[in-house]
Amino acid sequence: MNKSEILLAIIVAGSLAAGCVTTTTTTSADAEADEENAAALNYQLGAQYLRNGNYERARDRLLLSIELDPKNAVAHYTLALVYENLENMRLATESYEDAIRIAPRDFNVQNAYAVFLCKQRDFENARKHFDRAIRVPENDNAHITMTNAGVCLMQKPDADVAEQYFRDALQRKGDYGEALIQLSLLKYTTEDYMSARAFLQRFLSTNAPSSGVLLLGVRIEEELGDERARTDYANQILREFPESAEARSILESS
Repeated sequence: MNKSEILLAIIVAGSLAAGCVTTTTTTSADAEADEENAAALNYQLGAQYLRNGNYERARDRLLLSIELDPKNAVAHYTLALVYENLENMRLATESYEDAIRIAPRDFNVQNAYAVFLCKQRDFENARKHFDRAIRVPENDNAHITMTNAGVCLMQKPDADVAEQYFRDALQRKGDYGEALIQLSLLKYTTEDYMSARAFLQRFLSTNAPSSGVLLLGVRIEEELGDERARTDYANQILREFPESAEARSILESS
């Protein structure tokens, strides 16, 4: 960031032009408000740069925002996402932990940090932060957090714990499609094909399928020996997703 950009970020509406002489008294409250406005502006610019994939500029704006307002947990969390994209996992970890220290009851930050830890294969700490997010009473989307935890624990792999998270999610929201399809996949991978079929059918009763979901149906019915059901799923893939990798897989196996 060059000097002109830094100056532009700090200047707020109503500031005096450089070189003017004034006898106006600036109170500490006014100065604090100016810093808050500048911090908010830099956060917004940083978040926009992140969305646009300009990670270096995003980092610089967010660091300036945090310098002006060190207690903004969302800025620390957003900076963690930037560092992830810059593949600096050490600084990403530090930024996540700063955000959590400032706002320990922010379930979105807890969930995001848990997902980050899962990517690093730190499953035990990931589970700890998923559970913290789930326990926050204000988390109206706890079923999503539970499903994220289940997906994470499947990678460990710990099928029993993952299944419990998925079932807990369905206790909160019985038609939640992601939990249903993840349970179907889990049951398929653990060779419980009848249960895999049942969860897939529950999913399809309320959700439009992707080509990947339909291919799971093909594989389940192959294991169960139901050629008619297998053909129905395969034909649906060829009809609705003719250019997909799953369609090519069906054609190659025919």
